[in-house]
Amino acid sequence: MSQLNKNNLLPLESPKVLWAVAISFLCIWFYMLGARTLVPTDEGRYAEMAREMLATGDWITLRLNGIKYFEKPPLQNWMNALTFAAFGLGDWQARLWTGLCGLIGVFSVAYTGRRLFGARTGTIAAIVLGSSFYWAGMGHVNSLDMGLSGMLAITMCGLLLGQDESASPAARRNAMLICWAGMALATMSKGLIGFVLPGAVLVIYTLVTRDWRLWARLYFGRGLILFFAITAPWFILIALRNPEHPHFFFIHEHFQRFTSDVHHRSGVWYYFFPFLILGIVPWIGLLVQGMWTGVKEQQKGFKPLLMLLIWAVFFFFFFSISHSKLPGYILPIFPALALMIAVYLESAKPNALKLAAGLLGLLGVVGLFSVNKIAHMGKDAIDIPLYANAAPWIAAASAIALAGALVAWFFAGREKVGKDIAILSLAFGGFLAGQVAFLGHNPFGQYIAGTAHVAAINAELTSPTTPIYAVGRYEQALPFYLQRTVTLVEFPDEMEFGLQQQPELWIPTRAGFVKKWLAHQANHEHAVAIVRTDIFEEFQKQHVPMRVIGQDPRRVIIATPVPSQ
Repeated sequence: MSQLNKNNLLPLESPKVLWAVAISFLCIWFYMLGARTLVPTDEGRYAEMAREMLATGDWITLRLNGIKYFEKPPLQNWMNALTFAAFGLGDWQARLWTGLCGLIGVFSVAYTGRRLFGARTGTIAAIVLGSSFYWAGMGHVNSLDMGLSGMLAITMCGLLLGQDESASPAARRNAMLICWAGMALATMSKGLIGFVLPGAVLVIYTLVTRDWRLWARLYFGRGLILFFAITAPWFILIALRNPEHPHFFFIHEHFQRFTSDVHHRSGVWYYFFPFLILGIVPWIGLLVQGMWTGVKEQQKGFKPLLMLLIWAVFFFFFFSISHSKLPGYILPIFPALALMIAVYLESAKPNALKLAAGLLGLLGVVGLFSVNKIAHMGKDAIDIPLYANAAPWIAAASAIALAGALVAWFFAGREKVGKDIAILSLAFGGFLAGQVAFLGHNPFGQYIAGTAHVAAINAELTSPTTPIYAVGRYEQALPFYLQRTVTLVEFPDEMEFGLQQQPELWIPTRAGFVKKWLAHQANHEHAVAIVRTDIFEEFQKQHVPMRVIGQDPRRVIIATPVPSQ
């Protein structure tokens, strides 16, 4: 018998093993923050909003492209702007806050699992969440979904610890204050759902269990003071400076967004199921069993597993019935799923891990057999090399997933040491496969963002006042990389409300742009325009004077003609 077994020190209990796992994980996690171009729409949008906030010094009124933009609260913009102030502009800087929020979620489930269910369960919960495809992926995307999810993880874990009947009154009080702070920060991340959804979970749990004592342990007085101390100042200040903000934010962006298709983001009732299945990889084979632990929980008094189950199911249901659906909306359920899966794994039989390994291996095999088809999916001069370049990355990701699955299958039935090795193999197989696949997507991201044209556009910007126009389209990432706002033409995009308040900031018609463009030419002024391809063709028919400096199937970049010598 090995020395490891003689000392009864399993891999997931060994400080050396855990430090090695943690350091390896963090190195990859932080490296990947800057490994890819910012991809529109979310990544470019929130990077640019923070850049403008830092450049203007206005930390109250949010703007996108210099136009009032009131769809969301400011927390992520604040954090990104502070990051830019400390470290400069860049890809990893724009993702640092979401990366940290992902790690906050991992740490929260680790600490909570340790306190409520034991040290090993806390460790496994962190491993499950950190390696889940969706959590690891969205932790490297500059969007509001991970910022919200990280704050809701604090909320959920604070609530669980605040109701732990074995803890001291002081510990429960402190945990509940953390819960209230988490709700406040979630509200400052994405709006009223930051406290409405956790509140609904609390109500549903109470109705199911008939445990009304829980309400006496919420510390309402101190909690509400803390909540409003964090949230109220900004909401008051922005309303004073912008009287139009409260109606747009509270009515349009919350009530109308949920009850109507005002944002044209509706979807079928099963919209989120594929994202759930893909998102929990490599643990999909343990998802149902993990959730079942909440159903069969027999613990007297407060039932943390049942609350986790209600959290996951209600959040999933809420966004499924909403008329506004985007893939990232269900991200807040993954910390709850990770804790339930971790509890199940502690008592799981070898066949459960073999099922998880088999499904991950199957995914790897499907990926390997699809590589040749992926390499030939391109249909035009731009797509063909992009898909061809992605194919080797998909092959590598599939091979990593298959290798992790095979190792996990081999060790799954080999007593406790083998079980721990199987868990680690599944985790690293899934995590590394996902990160490699993201790297393979980067050329697509660069194309979508239009970064290949940055050098050509910068060469035309002979002064800080050289105008840039966006005709028929708005580029969400290019303004950040150019460090310049653009003048919208004809197409207001998501800035329609802001332009109603500031109509002088855009050109509503194509004819108005042509008139302005001809004036630039007549005055020998440099100007640049990013034009939708069909509009460019129309300009050619109209013989609008222009010089093409960049072109791809998504856009044409033109400049005013060089004056003849």
